[in-house]
Amino acid sequence: MEKDKKTIWFPAKKYGFGWGFPITWQGWTVLFSYILLNLVGSKSVTGSTSKVGFFIVYVVFLTAVLIFICWKKGEKTGWRWGNKK
Repeated sequence: MEKDKKTIWFPAKKYGFGWGFPITWQGWTVLFSYILLNLVGSKSVTGSTSKVGFFIVYVVFLTAVLIFICWKKGEKTGWRWGNKK
């Protein structure tokens, strides 16, 4: 493997904008951690309306971290319309 070649965790989508499902175990770990942390955070809000604002900030923060990781470890993304010929 070349030193300057970047290992891609998240491939770009074939259609649309963004990244697809992970292709490495590191990517899957990041995705499952994101889901698990959101579930744990949602359990802390159950039955309490005073914590809803905190939960929204928490989810926005986790999502920003996930997008940052996808941006750093994923393929360059942009609007895609399938394979270019």
